[in-house]
Amino acid sequence: MSQALKQGENALYIPVMTIDFATQNETAMDQAAEWLAEAGLRPTRQRLALAALLVGDGRDRHVTAEGLFGAAIESGERVSLATVYNTLRAFCEAGLLNEITVDATRSYFDTRIDDHPHFFLEDQQQLSDAPSDQLEIARLPKAPEGFEIARVDVVIRLRRKG
Repeated sequence: MSQALKQGENALYIPVMTIDFATQNETAMDQAAEWLAEAGLRPTRQRLALAALLVGDGRDRHVTAEGLFGAAIESGERVSLATVYNTLRAFCEAGLLNEITVDATRSYFDTRIDDHPHFFLEDQQQLSDAPSDQLEIARLPKAPEGFEIARVDVVIRLRRKG
């Protein structure tokens, strides 16, 4: 899916990842089990259910814990919001997801784990991938003594003109 933001005569096309979730079916559960196994995570019932919603259809998505919690409840899964948060953190620690913090109160979890920048549409509170080939970072500051750079997250905040 893509969305066009008008910018003068040119349109800026922003690929917006799907915010719907995969349907929980046998194929999605198999995909989820394989995803967890690749990371060496034990496939508990709740992990399988949440993983199926995230990656069961093979599509990339940016989700919040609250969004995934809602999708889990709608699918009939009995899970607490705390369990969803803990599971998402476990998925991040296992290298299955990246957490993208957009402000002090909101994080998104990205199923696409390669290095890539993001657009954050402020008025819609929506995170999407930005084109990597248009980003150039010439140099990073040196890390302080005793530290190393673990990761660089680039979030480009957008708002409508006017």
